[in-house]
Amino acid sequence: MKKVLKDSVVMSLSLFFAAAAFLVFYDTFFASRTLIELFGRLCAALQPVLIGCFIAYLLLPIVSGIDAGLRLSIKRSGGKVRSGAAIRGMSLLLTWLIVAAVCYVLISMILPQVVASVIQLASNLESYYNKIYGWIVHLLENNPGVAAAVEENIQNYYAMFEGWVKDTLLPGAQSLVAAAAGGVWSVASFAMDLIVGVIVSVYLLFSKESWSAGGRRALKAFFAQERETAILAAVRRADHIFSGFIRGKLLDSAIIGVLCLGACLLLKMPYAPLVAVIVGVTNVIPFFGPFLGAIPCALLILLVDPLKCLSFIAMILVLQQFDGNILGPKILGDSTGLSSFWVIAAILVGGSFFGVAGMFFGVPVFACIYSLYTTLVRTSLEKKGFSTELEDYGEKLLSGEERPAEENKTQE
Repeated sequence: MKKVLKDSVVMSLSLFFAAAAFLVFYDTFFASRTLIELFGRLCAALQPVLIGCFIAYLLLPIVSGIDAGLRLSIKRSGGKVRSGAAIRGMSLLLTWLIVAAVCYVLISMILPQVVASVIQLASNLESYYNKIYGWIVHLLENNPGVAAAVEENIQNYYAMFEGWVKDTLLPGAQSLVAAAAGGVWSVASFAMDLIVGVIVSVYLLFSKESWSAGGRRALKAFFAQERETAILAAVRRADHIFSGFIRGKLLDSAIIGVLCLGACLLLKMPYAPLVAVIVGVTNVIPFFGPFLGAIPCALLILLVDPLKCLSFIAMILVLQQFDGNILGPKILGDSTGLSSFWVIAAILVGGSFFGVAGMFFGVPVFACIYSLYTTLVRTSLEKKGFSTELEDYGEKLLSGEERPAEENKTQE
C-alpha cells in the first residue's frame, strides 16, 4: 500500500512539474514572455551587484597573485603572517592602484586623440556631403537610364518624405528630446551602478574564501558525496571556460587594438585612433566582431581617400588572419571546445535575446552547456560499456561492426 501511495505521489509531482515546464516554455517563447520580462527586471535591479561580480571575477587572478607574493616575501624575510585581513587589504589596494594606473595611461594616451578624431570628423561632414553629392551627380550624368528611373520616382519619394516629416518626425521631436534626456540619465545611472559595483567587488574579493567555503558547505549539506564531486567538477570546468574566454578575449582585443593603431599610423590612415578603438572594441565579439568594426571604419576612410580604404581593408584582413590563426589560439587556446558552427549559433541566439552582451557571453554559456552534455553522454556510454571516442561511431557503427563491450565478451 505504501509503495502504491509513493508511486502515485511521484507520478503526480512528475506530471505537475512537466505541465509547469510546458507552460513556462510556451509563455516564454510564444505568449507574453513573462519569464523573460521578469528576468530582465531582476537583472536591472541587480545590475550593480552583477557589475561587481564581473569586476571581481576579472581581478581575482591579480588579487590572488599579489596576495601569494606578499605572503611569500614575508616568509622569506623571516616574519610571520599575523593578519590575513591586512595582507588581503594590501593586495586589494595594490590591485586597484594597478587598475587606476592602467586606466590613466590608456585614457591619457587614447582619449585626446579619439576626441580630436571625432572633432575632425564633425568638421568634415559638409565636405563629405558635397563629395557624396558629386558622386551621385556624376553617376546620374554617365547613366541616363538610372537618371530617368530616379527622376520618375523622385516625386513619390518626396511625397513619402513629406508625409514622414509631418506624421512622424515633427510629432516625435518631443520624444527625441525626452530620449536624449533619458540617455544622459542612463549614463549617470550606469556611472552610479559602476561605483556601487566597485564597492561590491571589493567586498567579494576581500572575503572570497568565505564565499567558497559557504558554497562547499551547502553542497555537503544538500548532496551526496558523488553528486558533490560532480558539481565541483562542473564548476571548475565552467570557471576554466569563462576565465579562459573572457579574460583571454579582452587581452586579445586590446592587443589587436594596439596593433591596428600602429598599422594605421604607419600607413597614415585618417582617424587612426578612432579606427583603432572601434576595431579593438568590436573585436571582443567573436566571429562577427571584426566585420562589425571594419565596415564603418572603411566607410569613414573611403570618404577621405578611396585608395587608403583599399589599404585599410587589406590591413584588416591580414590583422584578422593573424588574430584568428596565431594570436587568438595562443591566448584563448581551446577554452570553449566549440566548433565554428556552434560558436556562430551561440552568437546568433545570444544576440537575439540579450543584444551585444548576449553575443559576447553566449559563447562561454553555450560552451558550459555543451561541456555538461558531453560529460553526461560520456558517463552514460561508460556505464553501458560503449566506447566514448567519437571516431568509433562512424562507418563501423553503421555497418554493424561496433558492439557494446559486454556483447563482444559474450560472443567470444
